[in-house]
Amino acid sequence: MAGTAPRKGGMITGINVTPLVDIMLVLLIIFMLTAHVIARQAIEIELPQASQGTSPPPTTLNISLKRDGTVLLNNEVITAEALAQAIRAAVAAEPKVQAMVAGDKDVAYGRIVWVLDLVQTNGVRSFAVQIDPAVVTPPGAAPASGG
Repeated sequence: MAGTAPRKGGMITGINVTPLVDIMLVLLIIFMLTAHVIARQAIEIELPQASQGTSPPPTTLNISLKRDGTVLLNNEVITAEALAQAIRAAVAAEPKVQAMVAGDKDVAYGRIVWVLDLVQTNGVRSFAVQIDPAVVTPPGAAPASGG
């Protein structure tokens, strides 16, 4: 039906288009899904202005550990007790609050784990550790030359 067997000494007169239609339908589905994702990210909206509007509170807690042991919450120096209270208050205000923990590379691993444990035990369920996305070389290895 889709293709006929060649006759003895004859030419093939039919082409099997079933695989072509299958491939085209798969491509159509892929393009439809990716177009939806791209269009959703590319929609630009110019919001109206109002004099009484307030910006929503940030839903991300930025916790930083400096080399000298200083702990910062949203770029303000804070003690360990105040950090725990601030985390609990943020979770009470917004249950889906997130935490981003950034530590200097010379900070002890135990301090980073302590902060992650403090964040998690005080109710934050979504957290991440901030890194430098540069090429990472293992400790003790010679850094790769860039030139």
